[in-house]
Amino acid sequence: MSADLWMLLSFLLAMLIGMPVAYALGIGGAIGIVMGLSPDMLATLGTNTYNSIAKYPLIAIPLFILTGLIFERAGVAASLVTFAQSIIGQRPGGLTLVAVIVCLIMGGMSGSGPADAAAVAMVMLPSMTKAGYPRPFSASMIAAAASTAILIPPSIALILYSVMMPGLDLRALFAAGLIPGVLAGVALLVPSYILARLRGWESSKTEERPPFKQSFIKALPALFAPVIILGGLRSGLFTPTEAAVVAVSYGLFLGAFVYRQLTWRGLLEMFNEAAKLSGIVLLIIALAGIFAWSGTTLGTFTHLADIILSLSDNGLVLLFLIMILVLFAGMLLDAISIYLILTPVLIPLINHFEWNPVWFGILLAMNIAIGQFTPPVAVNLMVTTKISNIRLEHTFGWAMLFMLTMFCALLLVMFFPSIALWLPEYLGFSVN
Repeated sequence: MSADLWMLLSFLLAMLIGMPVAYALGIGGAIGIVMGLSPDMLATLGTNTYNSIAKYPLIAIPLFILTGLIFERAGVAASLVTFAQSIIGQRPGGLTLVAVIVCLIMGGMSGSGPADAAAVAMVMLPSMTKAGYPRPFSASMIAAAASTAILIPPSIALILYSVMMPGLDLRALFAAGLIPGVLAGVALLVPSYILARLRGWESSKTEERPPFKQSFIKALPALFAPVIILGGLRSGLFTPTEAAVVAVSYGLFLGAFVYRQLTWRGLLEMFNEAAKLSGIVLLIIALAGIFAWSGTTLGTFTHLADIILSLSDNGLVLLFLIMILVLFAGMLLDAISIYLILTPVLIPLINHFEWNPVWFGILLAMNIAIGQFTPPVAVNLMVTTKISNIRLEHTFGWAMLFMLTMFCALLLVMFFPSIALWLPEYLGFSVN
C-alpha cells in the first residue's frame, strides 16, 4: 500500500473512532512521513507545527473570537433587535426580518456564527415564540441566519483561507463576501415570509412597537462597529489584524461604558473562554501543518486532484461536484478543518481551470455556512436548540428547507461570479 493511502486511511480511521480532528490530522501526517519518507523525517514535526501558526494574519483569529464573545454579552444584540423592531413593526414575517438583519450586523462585528447565534437567539426566541412561531422553526431560522457571519466581514474562515492561498488580498475577500452574505439572508427571508403569511404567525399584535428615536439612539454605538472596522480597512487606516484589535477595544468600550453590562468577573470569564477557543483553533491549524507538509511532499494532494480531474473535463461539472463534496463535509466538520483539509487538494484544480481564487473562496464559505446549521453536527443549530430547550431532531425539517434556499443563493453566485467580485473590483482591491 502506498504512503498516500497510509496517510489518508490513518486520518479517516482516526476520525471514525472519534478522535479530535486536530490529532487525526497530526497522526495522519506523521504516518505518511514514516511510510513514505523516513522515520528520521519526524524531526520536522516541530518545525512544521510552528511554521503553520507563525503567520501574522492568524493573530486576528483569537482577537475576533474575543470580539464575538464581547459583543455577545455586552447588550449589543438587544439594542439592535429593538431598533430593527422599531423600523419594521409587527407584521407576518417581521420578526424573521429582524433576526436576519441583526445577524448580518452582528456578523460584521464578530465573524463567528456560533457567537452570533447565541446572542440573537437569547433576545429573539422569546419574542418569536410569543408571536406564534414554533420554537423548532425559530431555532432553525436564527441558526441559518447566524451562519452568514462566515461571509460578512470580518470572517475568521476567510482569514484562514487567505493564509492558505498566499498572495491573496484579505480585503478583497472581505469585500467579496458582503453581497453574497446579504443574498444568503434574503434566501432565508423568502420562505420565512411565505410561511408566516400562510400559517398566520405574527398575525395579531402581541407587543407595542418600540419608539424609533429612543431605540435608534441606543443602537447607534453598536451600528458604528461595522462602519469603524470595514471603513478602516477600506481607507487603509489599519490592516485586518489591526482591525481585530480595534474591534476588541471598541467592544470593551461599548460593554463597559455605553451598555454597562460587562463586569470584571465577566471580563475574566470571556478572556478565559476566548483563550480556550483560540487554543483549539490554533492547535488544529498547527497539527494540520504536519498533514499539509506530508501531503505536499508525498504528492498526495496532486494525486487526489488528478483523480478528481479524471471524472470530467467540464469545469462546471467538477465545480458542482466539489460544492456537493464541501456541503457534505460541512455537515460533519467545522469550517476551519474543512479549509485546512480541502484547500491543498483544491488549489491544483483552481489553477487548472483558472477559477478566480476570491470567488472560489466565497463559494466555499457559502457552502460551509450551510453546514453550520445542517445536521448532524450543525454547531449553530446546537446553540439555538439549547437556548430554546428543544431537541436537535425537532429542527431537521426546517433546517433542510433553509439549506435548500441557501444552496440556491450559492448557485446564483456560482453561475454569476460578478455577484461576489463586483464590490472588491469597485473598491480597487486585487481579486487575482
